[in-house]
Amino acid sequence: MTGVLELWLSDANPERRRAIEESARALGLEVAALPGSMDAGPNASGSGPPPDASTLDQSGVIVLAEPSSPSLVRGLRALAQGSELSIMVVTAEHDEPAAWLAAGADDVLRWPSQRDELGFRLQAHLRVRRSILALARKERDAQVMLELTQTLASALDFREILFTVVRRIAESVNFDRVSIVLSPASESGRTGFVVAASDDPTIQNLRIDLDRYPEILEVLGSRAPLTILDASTHPLLEGVRDSVPQGALGSLTLLPIVWQSESMGVLFLRGRPGRGELVRRELEFCQIVANATAVALRNARIMQSLRDQSQQENFARFEAERRLRGLTRYANLFASSADGLAALDPEGRLLFANPRAHEIADLDEEAARGRKMMDLVVPADRPRMRTLWAGVQEGHYPRGVDVRFERKDGSIRTFSSSFSSLLDGEGAVLLSFRDVTDERATAAELARTKDFLESLIDASVDAIIAADLHGTILLFNKGAERIYGRRAADVVGKLHVRELYPPGGAEEVMRMIRAAQHGGPGRLESVRFDALDAAGSLVPIHLSAALIVDDEGHPLASVGIFTDLRERLRVEQRLAHAQQKLEISEKQALLAELAGTAAHELNQPLTSVMGYAQLLQRKLPNTTSEHHAAAVIVREAERMADIVRKIGKITRYETKSYVGQQKILDLDASSASSPGIAIGHELAAEKRRL
Repeated sequence: MTGVLELWLSDANPERRRAIEESARALGLEVAALPGSMDAGPNASGSGPPPDASTLDQSGVIVLAEPSSPSLVRGLRALAQGSELSIMVVTAEHDEPAAWLAAGADDVLRWPSQRDELGFRLQAHLRVRRSILALARKERDAQVMLELTQTLASALDFREILFTVVRRIAESVNFDRVSIVLSPASESGRTGFVVAASDDPTIQNLRIDLDRYPEILEVLGSRAPLTILDASTHPLLEGVRDSVPQGALGSLTLLPIVWQSESMGVLFLRGRPGRGELVRRELEFCQIVANATAVALRNARIMQSLRDQSQQENFARFEAERRLRGLTRYANLFASSADGLAALDPEGRLLFANPRAHEIADLDEEAARGRKMMDLVVPADRPRMRTLWAGVQEGHYPRGVDVRFERKDGSIRTFSSSFSSLLDGEGAVLLSFRDVTDERATAAELARTKDFLESLIDASVDAIIAADLHGTILLFNKGAERIYGRRAADVVGKLHVRELYPPGGAEEVMRMIRAAQHGGPGRLESVRFDALDAAGSLVPIHLSAALIVDDEGHPLASVGIFTDLRERLRVEQRLAHAQQKLEISEKQALLAELAGTAAHELNQPLTSVMGYAQLLQRKLPNTTSEHHAAAVIVREAERMADIVRKIGKITRYETKSYVGQQKILDLDASSASSPGIAIGHELAAEKRRL
């Protein structure tokens, strides 16, 4: 502790002035002349106002030497009333100290006999002053602590309380800025909030990124105080120092705000460069305030939670009563409705239901109230119901949704359900439902029948095409795809029926359907017609068609069955060609038969002639005319045999060896290879194929 020695000395003894100054400076005291005319030293101007109360309050020990008087001491003591001012009077040897002490002096030193005691007496005065100042500081700290404790425990606005706390701390420890930074555990990431700052009362819940404040993270993690005397050189701030303006930081002191084992935040003190660290008394004071702040924050959190819970309960009760009053006016409407009606709260719990709802859902009125409708849905439908209800809570109200409910007897019933907002802004939802179990069963049976008929239609070899009265195609099966070379996806609903016929064909078909000549009005029995495929080629067909009418006989659409005749016509063409070949073959077979008959008839006599002629030729001499006649008979017989053989070749009849080198007709082989028979076999096979 450094004091200020205000030296009042007379000009008559400059040596004593120097001696007193040297003693004071040896104790580390600053020596200054008291301003005003009271200083009669060599540097005094002899004029000016006397010292005021603030000047005396900052003084440590005042030493008065000649010229002085007890009245001067009384005046100084009266002026410095309430301060820790210590007054020492230096007198001549013959002066009695009693008058000075009675006037208010704390000590009287005779000069020069007690000169050697000057330093010790100054030290004693300084010890007393330090003790008095320490007691005064403790008293002030206690007063500030009491004030802060009362402030933290008050029921005023908590943000205002925190600002008062940091402001008083800044005043007490002489720091430029004191702030409270909280780091809630509920915040994701490394985020903090400056909730109060001593130099700016407008700061409230200022979000900061704690990655830019490694000193705060250090204290939050260690839960121990941290002092940084020079922020410009401390290694902890190495990574963030460039982001801070030059000279903006000086000394930093951070103290943890801890509740039990939870680091709630830090008490952040920032001082000017060269401020130095807190002394032990100041550090203890700030830590006590930090602990008290932690308790206050914890209590404020609990009180706020209780207050919020109480408000929520009151609000919920008020809303429930108000909602019930709002629903009362719908009671008559609900009671008389033929459908089940139920009012649900935003959580899906039953608020009110009409008698029909209890009846078709088999619900007991008392047991059902407050029950979640989700519990009544069969387990398989609950995921879909949750998704549906999530959409309802977002304002999307579906209608006609089938939901299966399980009744008390275990039966599963299907309800067609619709949702709507019951009251604007109330959040209540109106659920209307009716039992459609039988209707859905019938619809399922119809769907199965429809699927069967569609499969049957698709399996048909013939084309089946239906169109509405405007000519738009409604049905186009796979047989139609094959005949027309078009895909059903490109035809149904996109193509007009007239594009399936040559120009004027569609109109002609409708005329025949409505006429009486082709099976009666509304019917067209099988007629030969031409269709037009995707490539523009004519396709020969057999067409049967009819009008589809409702129960009252009004036409709704037309349907036609188209039989592709292209393959049948090809077969008929092949059959006609085969018939023509058969006729030609039959003529050829007739000629062959005639030739064969002639050859057969010539075969026997020719054989006899040749045999007898050869016998005569052997019996008769060579020189006789008879022998020559026999040779002629043989030669001519051979020529006849050759003619018969040629007839066999023409008629595809085979010959065989007869006598020697002679060949005769082989009737068996020739009959097996007859072309007429082969053609007959081919024609019979073609007929069987048709």
